[in-house]
Amino acid sequence: MATVSSSTSYFIYKDEQLGYEYELAKLLAKTLGKAMKVVVAPNTAALFQMLDSALVDLVITPQAVTVSAQKHYLFCGPEEISGQVLVQRNDKGLQVKSVTDLIGKKVTVMARSRFADRLQHLSKEVGGGIDSVIISDEALSAEDLIGKVVDHSIDYTFADEQIARIARTYYHNIDISVNVGFGQRLRWVVRKDNECLAKWVDKWAEAASHNLAYKKIWRRYFEMGKDELDDLTGPQRPRIDMPPGRISKYDLAFSILSKHHNFGYPWQLLAAIAYHESRFNHGASAWSGARGLMGIMPRTGQRHGATVDQLMDPEVSIRVAIFCLKAFRAEFPDIADEEERLCFTLAAYNAGPGHIADARRLAAKHGKNPNVWENNVETYVKLKKEPQYYNDPVCKHGYLRGTETVRYVRNVLDTYKKYLPIKNKNF
Repeated sequence: MATVSSSTSYFIYKDEQLGYEYELAKLLAKTLGKAMKVVVAPNTAALFQMLDSALVDLVITPQAVTVSAQKHYLFCGPEEISGQVLVQRNDKGLQVKSVTDLIGKKVTVMARSRFADRLQHLSKEVGGGIDSVIISDEALSAEDLIGKVVDHSIDYTFADEQIARIARTYYHNIDISVNVGFGQRLRWVVRKDNECLAKWVDKWAEAASHNLAYKKIWRRYFEMGKDELDDLTGPQRPRIDMPPGRISKYDLAFSILSKHHNFGYPWQLLAAIAYHESRFNHGASAWSGARGLMGIMPRTGQRHGATVDQLMDPEVSIRVAIFCLKAFRAEFPDIADEEERLCFTLAAYNAGPGHIADARRLAAKHGKNPNVWENNVETYVKLKKEPQYYNDPVCKHGYLRGTETVRYVRNVLDTYKKYLPIKNKNF
């Protein structure tokens, strides 16, 4: 199966393979009783080259079902209807309800993009009057502009419907209900001579759409909040009022285990990470599959001898987190400054060390310091959501929603600084 690295099809997060289309393909392979091999192409043209040369059997990055394409390929599998939508804040009384309400409003889009073309045509369709703001900064993307809507820098922008749906799981103050372009039918693709496979995939897709596992995958990517934990496996953490000088009920475990395993940092760092991973809820399970007090991925837990169920044990979770953080710190022996090294360690804990290595190589290539986080490597962590950067030959790990990683590092460090003066006299 061939795909491209993107926020919807396939990406690597904390060393785990994720992506909506990828997980559907896994479900297909399991249903058919077949082993699955995923090949990541640098672009759409390469996808079809692989398919034409029979290097792959199925393209799982959805493609538009057009008359010309149907002459050469068979379209099969799940059907999605995706168009362009208006992204705006869901402020009461200020939302536009239709495209005609955009007359007299400023809509910001990227230059030389399909959104700029659509905005131009739409303005003509409604008789003019839409104030187009065209940005030519190539370092910005549609996702960046959605972020600017969220923080009130701009009021309106256009985005692809699927990208907007995912953005809505990160930002709860946006509305994407107004369509600004006709929807396209998108489906998976096989070769014309592989009609048998196409029929099997269609048969599976028809049945799978009513399947609970299929619905869970949809919910995971397009409904579950990505900036909050959704507790799927355990009871909600009851509110516990801690006495002065305490951070959480796990302080003693943080302290004892950090000393026992020669953590190398004060135990309050573990507390800060636990707060941002689980809000001290040992039964938490995030959208990505990260589990337990310290937000450990199942594959990571396995590498350190912990089962998925064991990751819900606070002491096991803390122990695995210590092993991970020590390993990630060792990934950066050439960073002498310990404060800088901690930034890189936390970034690796959040996104996986491969993405951070990619960002360091990008920083060096573009004349920045690969050993400095702020305004250097963090810049390229954020840019790893852009094809021109994650498809750069120096990158090996594809797409990353790096804005979240940069925010994570900043938030954990801020919390760590607040926790550091808290030293319980009992241990």
